[in-house]
Amino acid sequence: MAWGAMTMLRALLVVALAVCGAHAAGDKKKAEESKKGDSPAAAAASGPGGSFDITKLGASGDGKTDSTKALEEAWASACGGKGKQTILIPKGDYLTGALNFTGPCTGDVTFQLDGNLLASTDLSQFKANWIEILRVDNLVITGKGKLDGQGSAVWSKNSCAKKYDCKILPNSLVLDFCNKAEVSGISIINSKFFHMNVFQCKDVVIKDVTVSAPGDSPNTDGIHMGDSSGVSIIDTTIGVGDDCISIGPGSTKVNITGVTCGPGHGISIGSLGRYKDEKDVTDINVKDCTLKKSSNGLRIKAYEDAKSVLTCSNIHYENVKMEDAGYPIIIDMKYCPNKICSASAGSKVTVKDVTFKDITGTSSTPEAVSLLCSDSTPCSGITMNNVKVEY
Repeated sequence: MAWGAMTMLRALLVVALAVCGAHAAGDKKKAEESKKGDSPAAAAASGPGGSFDITKLGASGDGKTDSTKALEEAWASACGGKGKQTILIPKGDYLTGALNFTGPCTGDVTFQLDGNLLASTDLSQFKANWIEILRVDNLVITGKGKLDGQGSAVWSKNSCAKKYDCKILPNSLVLDFCNKAEVSGISIINSKFFHMNVFQCKDVVIKDVTVSAPGDSPNTDGIHMGDSSGVSIIDTTIGVGDDCISIGPGSTKVNITGVTCGPGHGISIGSLGRYKDEKDVTDINVKDCTLKKSSNGLRIKAYEDAKSVLTCSNIHYENVKMEDAGYPIIIDMKYCPNKICSASAGSKVTVKDVTFKDITGTSSTPEAVSLLCSDSTPCSGITMNNVKVEY
C-alpha cells in the first residue's frame, strides 16, 4: 500500500489506543447499560435462544433505507444477553453508516449474515471505519451474505498514492482487541480502503471468505493484520488492488493455508521499520497457496532507513504455485516507495531463517527471485528447496 497511507493508518491506530484509554470508563458504562435489558423493540424481535432479526427492529432490505439504528439496537441487546446471542441479517440489501460494536459482552455474539450490508457512499457519515468491533471475545461472523463497501463511488477521492498526509478512507471490517473470533463464509467486496483489518487480536480464524475489488482500486488491501497472534487464514479467495494479505509489525504465529491471491500485490510481510517501537514478526507459515497474475508473489519488505530495531524470523513458505505472478519471490530490505529514505542510516531490521520450499509455476517478469538485503544487517538463513519458477 502507499507509504503515506501506512503513515496515516499507523497514526490512526495510535490515536485509537489513546482514545480507548481515555474512554475506558465510557466503554464500561455503555456495556453496563446494554446489560440492563433489551429495549421493548429488541425484546419483541428476540426469538428462541436470543435471536435478534434486524427487520423486526425497523431495518429495510431495499438497499436505500438507512438501517444503522436497527443494527445498533440489535447489538445493544445481544451484547447484553447471557449465553449465545445471534444478530440475524436476513436476505436483502441493508444500507448503513458507521457501525461501532463495543464490548465486552455478557455472552457470545454471532452475526448471521444471510443478506448484504451496504456502506453509505456519503463519507461524512464516517469518522474512521465502517464496521468496527472493539473488545469482543468469542465473536462469530458467518453466512453467505456480503459486506459491500461501495468503494467505487469514492476511490477517486483517494490521494494516498500522491500525497504523504492523505486522508484515510474507511476500512470495511475492523477487529480491535478481540480474542477467539471467527469469520467464515461471507464475502467482503469493494471496500473504500482495507477490506479487513485485524489489530491487537488473538486467535482469529478467517475461513472460506471471498474478498474482491478491481485490480486498479487504490489501497484496497484484502486482509491486513498488526500486533496480533494466532491469526489463521484458510481456504480464502482474495482479488484486490493492493496486498492480498499484509502482515504488519508485531504479527506472530500466523498460518495462511489454501489462499488464492490475484489480482493484487501478493502476500506481503511489511512494510517493516517505518515507525519507532515496532515489534518483531515471527512464526509465519504460508502453505498450499496460489498466486494468479498478482503483481508480486511472496514478499518481505523493510524500510531502508528503518526507525525500529526488529527481527523478521522463522518464516516458512511451502507448496505455493505461481500462475504468471510478477516477481514471485522478493526480500526487499531497501524499501523506500517515496524515495525520501536515508540510505546511509542502514537498515535496523534483521531478516533471518526464511524457507522457500516447493515454489513452482510461472513468472510474468524475467526476475523470478530478488534478494535485496541490507549491507548493515545482511539476510541470513535463507533456504530454497525445489524452487522452480519459469518465465
